[in-house]
Amino acid sequence: MSSENAISNNTDSNVAISVRSLSKAYRMYDRPLDRFKQAFTWGRRQYYYEFWALRDVNFDVYAGEMVGILGRNGSGKSTLLQIIAGTLAPTDGRVRVAERVSALLELGAGFDPDFTGKENVFFNASVTGLAQKEIEEKYDDIIEFADIGEFIDQPLRTYSTGMVVRLAFAVQLFAARKILIVDEALAVGDEGFQRKCIAALERFQDDGGTILFVTHDTQTAVRMCDRAVLLDRGEMLAVGATKPVADAYQKLLYSSPDQQEQLRKQLRRAEGHAERIEVTELAKPAEADIESEGDAVPTTSFYDDRLTCPAETTYGTGEAEIFDINIYDHDGQRANVLITARQCELRYRVRFNIDVVGVRFGMMLKTKEGVDVAGVSSAHFGQTIDRVNAGQIADVTFKMVLNLAPGTYFLNTGVGCLRKGDHIYLHRRVDAAVIKVIPCDKREIYGLAFVEPEVTCRISE
Repeated sequence: MSSENAISNNTDSNVAISVRSLSKAYRMYDRPLDRFKQAFTWGRRQYYYEFWALRDVNFDVYAGEMVGILGRNGSGKSTLLQIIAGTLAPTDGRVRVAERVSALLELGAGFDPDFTGKENVFFNASVTGLAQKEIEEKYDDIIEFADIGEFIDQPLRTYSTGMVVRLAFAVQLFAARKILIVDEALAVGDEGFQRKCIAALERFQDDGGTILFVTHDTQTAVRMCDRAVLLDRGEMLAVGATKPVADAYQKLLYSSPDQQEQLRKQLRRAEGHAERIEVTELAKPAEADIESEGDAVPTTSFYDDRLTCPAETTYGTGEAEIFDINIYDHDGQRANVLITARQCELRYRVRFNIDVVGVRFGMMLKTKEGVDVAGVSSAHFGQTIDRVNAGQIADVTFKMVLNLAPGTYFLNTGVGCLRKGDHIYLHRRVDAAVIKVIPCDKREIYGLAFVEPEVTCRISE
């Protein structure tokens, strides 16, 4: 991006990217001939209509942040990143960046299929602004990260898709100085490479780098991003803490058109604060530890009415209703404070308002940060109900062993059916119940999983 777009007198010196009143319109023609006619009307007649890919988008990204961009296909995510990267001009508004931007916007963009991998590294890195000496210094790191072996000396046209994205990601990662833009690059490649990329992004951020990151994977966004932006049909609906923005995105994704419009109105009234869209503000999860007296280790589960959920999110067609959600311990007693490594049951009931076919039930266990821990559907066990009639009620039970480290966890419930060959949600309740898992003994366990650890230490000459 040219120097005129760099932040020079911004009142907040910690702002890495500033987006103000950003809009982008495209001229759309119904017929190719209309484009030709427009060229000779000299503004006296209009043969096109305008499509606004972005409209009045405003947000800041601070130095050292990783900000996720969420939104359905066609919401304007890629257009936004192209404008920030300087490869596309806005119709209105402005973008200012504090440092040179390195962007991975399109798989293999800027690569020549007739050049070798090595030639493409030097050519593409030079386009990002690196001098020849800088590229030579980083070349070994780029090749090691890409891990494509002897293919580095072969023409790019002989590469697989995975090899191209490895090389493209490596070049942009090591060419980046302070700001990196990534557009769905992690969706390509095997799981090992995806994990490698995520670790590299985390190191880049730890070193003070700023990352703007487009993804459809809300779990990746919740785990990695400090904040998130939700785009919908070119409009910025929400910006803020990642978890509530991701919840709003999920609701927008799976709700009916009427419910989607209602959510849009709620977010507009809340001025983009996704955490404010619930009617009532309930108590936050009980982080206050439920301690046992002295050094004694609890031996039984129990119910604590201080343990409350945050504001619940629901979506679906509304043609069924989930109610009576409860958790029971291994003795069949209702409880929400449970002991790790023991069995428990999630039970809920569903009332059907219409006749439906291909019915399946589900649950999801999440951390308080919103990361999926475990999820299962009755369909996984061959328990899809062929038909349910209006007015009938289903009793659903999920049994599981809590092989979890101590901590607070949330439960989602859902019911869906098949309609015209697609699976749709009739009702889904997100953060509908909360449990606190407490230790079964005095061992301290870190992470998420409880794996019955045993440790033996021996010193030898």
